[in-house]
Amino acid sequence: MGSLFRSEEMALCQLFLQSEAAYACVSELGELGLVQFRDLNPDVNAFQRKFVNEVRRCDEMERKLRYLEKEIKKDGIPMLDTGESPEAPQPREMIDLEATFEKLENELREVNQNAEALKRNFLELTELKHILRKTQVFFDEMADNQNEDEQAQLLGEEGVRANQPGQNLKLGFVAGVISREKLPAFERMLWRACRGNVFLRQAMIESPLEDPTNGDQVYKSVFIIFFQGDQLKTRVKKICEGFRATLYPCPEAPADRREMAMGVMTRIEDLNTVLGQTQDHRHRVLVAAAKNLKNWFVKVRKIKAIYHTLNLFNLDVTQKCLIAECWVPLLDIETIQLALRRGTERSGSSVPPILNRMQTFENPPTYNRTNKFTKAFQALIDAYGVASYREMNPAPYTIITFPFLFAVMFGDLGHGAIMALFGLWMIRKEKGLAAQKTDNEIWNIFFGGRYIIFLMGVFSMYTGLIYNDIFSKSLNIFGSHWHLSYNKSTVWNNNYLQLSPATSDYEGTPYPFGMDPIWQVASSNKIVFQNAYKMKISIIFGVLHMIFGVIMSWHNHTYFRNRLSLIYEFIPQLLFLVVLFFYLVLLMFIKWNRYSAKNDFPMTEACAPSILITFIDMVLFKSSKAPGKDCNVHMFAGQSFFQTIFVLIALACIPVMLLGKPIKIMQARKLANEEVQPITGSSDAEVGGMSNGGGSHGGGGEHHDEEEMSEIFIHQGIHTIEYVLGSVSHTASYLRLWALSLAHAQLAEVLWSMVLSLGLNKEGWLGGIFLTVVFAFWAVLTVGILVLMEGLSAFLHTLRLHWVEFQSKFYMGHGYAFQPFSFDTIIENGTAATGETE
Repeated sequence: MGSLFRSEEMALCQLFLQSEAAYACVSELGELGLVQFRDLNPDVNAFQRKFVNEVRRCDEMERKLRYLEKEIKKDGIPMLDTGESPEAPQPREMIDLEATFEKLENELREVNQNAEALKRNFLELTELKHILRKTQVFFDEMADNQNEDEQAQLLGEEGVRANQPGQNLKLGFVAGVISREKLPAFERMLWRACRGNVFLRQAMIESPLEDPTNGDQVYKSVFIIFFQGDQLKTRVKKICEGFRATLYPCPEAPADRREMAMGVMTRIEDLNTVLGQTQDHRHRVLVAAAKNLKNWFVKVRKIKAIYHTLNLFNLDVTQKCLIAECWVPLLDIETIQLALRRGTERSGSSVPPILNRMQTFENPPTYNRTNKFTKAFQALIDAYGVASYREMNPAPYTIITFPFLFAVMFGDLGHGAIMALFGLWMIRKEKGLAAQKTDNEIWNIFFGGRYIIFLMGVFSMYTGLIYNDIFSKSLNIFGSHWHLSYNKSTVWNNNYLQLSPATSDYEGTPYPFGMDPIWQVASSNKIVFQNAYKMKISIIFGVLHMIFGVIMSWHNHTYFRNRLSLIYEFIPQLLFLVVLFFYLVLLMFIKWNRYSAKNDFPMTEACAPSILITFIDMVLFKSSKAPGKDCNVHMFAGQSFFQTIFVLIALACIPVMLLGKPIKIMQARKLANEEVQPITGSSDAEVGGMSNGGGSHGGGGEHHDEEEMSEIFIHQGIHTIEYVLGSVSHTASYLRLWALSLAHAQLAEVLWSMVLSLGLNKEGWLGGIFLTVVFAFWAVLTVGILVLMEGLSAFLHTLRLHWVEFQSKFYMGHGYAFQPFSFDTIIENGTAATGETE
């Protein structure tokens, strides 16, 4: 089989590279992405490896690039991303890159420091400007108060004590700026520390000021403190220092204050000019860096990844050759050799690299080739467990069965069309959407599964046509095959009137495609009819799905030449499933084919026996009862005899599954011990299941050579009990197809009858407005509940049916994924991953 149905055949190879050509060769392998290197120095500390200095240099370059990226994003400058991936630079180009990054970082830091110093100076001058303005108001008020005092002295008003001692004492003052949040605490501290001997005046600065350190907007207030004496002056200054208040010199004379204010305004204008030029220069530097930043990141990450990979290699005795071990796909060895040859030519080395295939008994990694279509389906399988080496891959079959089983639960032509159109839109716009590279996890999940969504929508449209269901209504494409023999008044007044298929009401021929639209208006027995139909097809699809899973195990057993599992597991498992549950499916078809309302007695509809009761009686060895008087008990001749044989065969399969394989292994070991020699030929394959068609690897075969016999018996017993009981529970589990389909149809009908029909019953222009509002509400509920929530529910149930009911029949999932050294993966993840698997 091709690699689509099984993982690729892998080979463990040994690679010899000359030291001067190793970098270029690993670079070519990284572009190819088909080689997984093994760590040959697991005991060596990461800081003691050969190329640790080069990795540190790359880390330093990445740090500088991240600094540039942060500054570019801070200014909102768009970074050019052409989508192209430049080649990994040569080692000698690292020096040029380091010099370029060093120059850019130093220049940008110097510009930022100058800009910060200028902003700090600008802040100080702005604060000083506000101090001079606000204190001028304070001093003007004091002057007005002094004039009033002088006038009061001249008029001799009572209560004014102008000649008191200390009235003519001179007061000192300090002025400054403090954060508005600290002002109440600052005022209380001044009052307590100075015992109320200071006078504080404050005024708010209306516009916020920019903090030069972090660029935050800060609201501040101007204050002026009057005091008397040097002791209070020292105390006030210490309090200001503790509250991080900034003090500024403020002249006492009005003329000096005006002169200082004029000088401050001139300096602010000059600073604005210099700040603008500084910002323009910084912007030009960042714009120039933004054009190359993405390419620089790619180059540095490629260099770092190459040296990380070279640290996995070993040096030979001469210190001139690097030795590596790697897993490679067998079909791509020639492609890898061509890449190595290109790397050698690029480096100018005259010694060609050597790639030798090694023999090993280790389990190789599992590598399934995927494209943008099959990648999402393979991800569903790998989420359950990575396939064992060369094990049957369920992904190709899941491409059909997954959307189909989903559609059985989600069958609605309208809802399926919405889902299919959404998936088709993502497929048509996939290049542009993929280039956006958003971090939204939910969107990434939807976009990654766009082909699954599209197929689920298309299959749901198909099953919607089969159910004849579109937004809970039916399509009358071919016309109904039922006709009314009653007059209209009888039909309208009788809600429980039924049409008999035995009369001329029914044409006698089935509807050409899907379900007859007459069932849409059948209010009394519509659910009864659909329940019987959907329940039976759920069991049919479930049994066929499980039988297909058991047949898949046959491919595994024959490929790995595991005769014991083939004879004592596959055959009894298939027989057990067929004689019980496939026989149940046959009874459904026999009943549909033999019993009809138009048939003569005793093959009429009334004499049709219950399949469930028949199956229960069959398992319990009980004789069935006739469904009516003079009706036949059995559907066909010899039914009772065949049912007894089928149950006996199923019971006989259980001890074969339970004891057959362990006893054969025990006999083979006893024979080997008696002959005192290893079992050869087919017995070796039977006992250990070690050999396979892909080489010397164990792969998906079972290993029993080192297991105790008690463990083998216990393991086989658990496996047998799980299969026998699971066959019953898994068959019942497929009834979720019927249950979710019924729930989906009923929810759609509820939304139509209780929401949209309200708007459709209104008439006139008001009815049109009301219908628009109701339709919008109905559309939101339809998309939000029936498409998204019900779609997610059906998706999870379908996933469970594949993981548990289907894959448990053949899929081990004990492997580990192939993780090649690939630049594309490294750049996509933003890390310097090496592809190493421990």
